[in-house]
Amino acid sequence: MKNKFKFKFILFSFLSIILAVPFALLVLEGALRLKNMSMKNYEIEMWRYAKELKIQSSDPILGHEHKNSSSAVLQSVKIRTNELGIRGSEIPKSRTGQPIILFLGSSITLGWGVPEEETITGQTDRFLKEDGFDAIILNGGIGNYNSERYVQLFLTKLNTVNPTDIVVHFFLRDAEVLEPTRGNWFLRNSQLAVILWNIYQQSAMAKKGVTVESHYKELYSPNHPGYKKMLTALSQLRDYAKQKNIRLYLAMTPDVHNLSHYPFTFIHEQMRQVSTALGYQFVDLYPALKGLKPEEIWSMAGDPHPNAYGHKKMAEAVVPLLEQKIFGRKLPFEKSIKPNAF
Repeated sequence: MKNKFKFKFILFSFLSIILAVPFALLVLEGALRLKNMSMKNYEIEMWRYAKELKIQSSDPILGHEHKNSSSAVLQSVKIRTNELGIRGSEIPKSRTGQPIILFLGSSITLGWGVPEEETITGQTDRFLKEDGFDAIILNGGIGNYNSERYVQLFLTKLNTVNPTDIVVHFFLRDAEVLEPTRGNWFLRNSQLAVILWNIYQQSAMAKKGVTVESHYKELYSPNHPGYKKMLTALSQLRDYAKQKNIRLYLAMTPDVHNLSHYPFTFIHEQMRQVSTALGYQFVDLYPALKGLKPEEIWSMAGDPHPNAYGHKKMAEAVVPLLEQKIFGRKLPFEKSIKPNAF
């Protein structure tokens, strides 16, 4: 009788645990989803971006693409895509002699956390118009892209816009190796799983002693696979541009974690040399952002993407070069920018 009671107690305890754990996880998941309705959690907003605006690509190099003609409010900002799956309104069917300037890049180019008209492309368009120049500006930025991906996107899908000019809005991570992945069911459907996975990844990196500086030094070594792929992609774009008489620019974007004591100027110089060798017009965006504090330039706390002010400073650095090369405006000159623009 005693053994029978003991067995029942153990069975009851086991079943209680089996039921309690899923219930506790569901409660945690629900609490997280309630809390994150504020759209203030960067990791969760990026997760929502993948669910609401991205689809798996049939091209293994791309991995994913934007949904065509869709929209979502992410991090309290509306992001809409046009018929080609790039941010912005529909592309004009015909042009009356205007240059078409296509920006290629990743989430910074997209303008993560920034209203459409305040992105680097939106503000470039505004500054050109203020200076009396007319052009069609297109934003080809897609989150979690690198050089290999956005060049492939252009060569296979965006070349139909027939740009006269292409600005590669280059970021340090554009030489990363990115493998196509869909994740697992939990990461696709659970905010709790996403947060736990990010904590695990950060802990693993810390245990290995990998710092951001050491990571980028390795990434930009000549024999790194990602660096080689980046050079190949930029060379492919150069070859296409030569055939089509397209002007190429490389706008080197800094990491905005520490703009006062910036540790990656060696990469900027390296990319300057790459640009010169490949025939890209190079513009370094670091001087325009130098010394800015996180609270001045981050999209929000915990999100190291440039905000509208950062995009304004980047556009101010790019526009003079575009006006010189496209419209023949001489440098240097003083830009007339409205004092109350921001």
